[in-house]
Amino acid sequence: MTIKTIADVEFGVQLPVFAPDTGIENVRRFARAAGWDRPRFTDHAAARAEGLPGALVPGIMSQGFLSAMIHRWAPDARVTNIDTVFRAPVIVDEVYQISGVVTDVDEDAGSVVIDLTVTNAANETRVFGTATVGVPTT
Repeated sequence: MTIKTIADVEFGVQLPVFAPDTGIENVRRFARAAGWDRPRFTDHAAARAEGLPGALVPGIMSQGFLSAMIHRWAPDARVTNIDTVFRAPVIVDEVYQISGVVTDVDEDAGSVVIDLTVTNAANETRVFGTATVGVPTT
């Protein structure tokens, strides 16, 4: 269900799962646009030479994926805050899914709190956080 107003939001509802594009070409485009065109984000071999398990998806890109997931659910929403904890690297070219659940609804303020989690194919949590989202009241 697409959310249009705060009246459409239900406490405890799971948002549709989102599978972000963590492919190397997408990450390279993002890194160039963000001014983060460094080998640790754009080249697996160079990242491994730094002692990393592979090229990393930049943290701000992971946060962008969280916002994208929210906007797929509620296109007119306004993400006012995302607080994230990076528990483990998000590696380029690996499969991830983002899930979310509504944990608070303030109908008077038009505000929703969503807990978000990024997991890998082994169902290991890589990133988790909370977003505060403004949703139209009418």
